Amino acid sequence: MRRWRDGRGELTVRSEDGGGTPVRVPLEIATSYRARTKGLLGRDSLDGALLLSPANSVHTFRMRMPIDVAYLDRRLRVVAVRTMPPGRLGLPRLRARHVIEAEAGTMEGWGVRVGARVEVDL
Repeated sequence: MRRWRDGRGELTVRSEDGGGTPVRVPLEIATSYRARTKGLLGRDSLDGALLLSPANSVHTFRMRMPIDVAYLDRRLRVVAVRTMPPGRLGLPRLRARHVIEAEAGTMEGWGVRVGARVEVDL
């Protein structure tokens, strides 16, 4: 099991086949109960992405913006990607251990899709 602490890092997205140029994205890491509970509440934007760990579901109640949500398994492979408008409750993903959130529409440009692998660098 991966152990991170609240803070900042970098998210690296690699394609499913490992080819192509990896995409690097600024990352906020939320692992404490308090940081995960706050998440993106009260924000109008996000520079990069937010990692919630451990997590297998999210909600967008009281959020000001729609978000992209990527569910990751324990090997940091993407098992599902959804775009959620404010005021929604996401269904838990059984294999998911971590969740990445970003502004709606950004994950597609980064290459975050089912089967892609990501890395978290501190």
